[in-house]
Amino acid sequence: MSRKTAKPPSPAYRFIKAAVRLFYHNMEVVNVGHLPPGPCIVVGNHTQMNGPIACELYSPRPRYTWCAGEMMRLRDVPSYAYRDFWSQKPRAVRWFFRIASYLIAPLSVCVFNGANTVPVYRDSRLLTTFRLTLEHLQEGADIVIFPEHDAPYNHILCDFQDKFVDVARLYYKKTGKALCFVPLYLAPALKKMVYGEPVRFDPAAPIEAERRRICRACMEQITAMAESLPLHTVVPYRNIPKRLYPTNLPR
Repeated sequence: MSRKTAKPPSPAYRFIKAAVRLFYHNMEVVNVGHLPPGPCIVVGNHTQMNGPIACELYSPRPRYTWCAGEMMRLRDVPSYAYRDFWSQKPRAVRWFFRIASYLIAPLSVCVFNGANTVPVYRDSRLLTTFRLTLEHLQEGADIVIFPEHDAPYNHILCDFQDKFVDVARLYYKKTGKALCFVPLYLAPALKKMVYGEPVRFDPAAPIEAERRRICRACMEQITAMAESLPLHTVVPYRNIPKRLYPTNLPR
């Protein structure tokens, strides 16, 4: 990785990362050989906080992870964290999570600004997201994206937002190279990270068709990888009670 890509973390972040590594289970990384020789976009199931943590600690190559920009700004963390993580909690305990959303704000800013992240915005600042993403890809780093949103797809995944595929079109215009998207299934219950077969961007196809094709191919591979593993509990995208977590094999 180039000197520009390497970002020295703060002492506070190094301490937090060491503490998390101490208490978070080791992950076995499976099918690393599926990663292409050049940089790629890794597309994974979010598994709540497990996805970002596992990729920060155990990704086998230099990488940057897309992160909600609101989680990197102190004033934006409380409203975003409550809405995205805890708004579906039982009404009787929501007051507690309202308070928690303010308490985690300084920690969130320290962690997400200390880690190798790309802030993601849903307004005009999206241009900054794409610019930074292209810079890191051109430096040789992978990009990790967890594109699920709160719309059901199957018992493993929520549906994918698809605009991240546009990065490949911009990358092709800059470099003349067709970027690969590599599916990743995270199974915290089995302590495994499993990479799937690369899906190569087709620059000759309409971008709307490529969004649909690549998202569908990644979701189908992630589902197939999950179902091929031994019976285990799936950590869903939605922050629901653990007793409602599904298993990888439909009951």
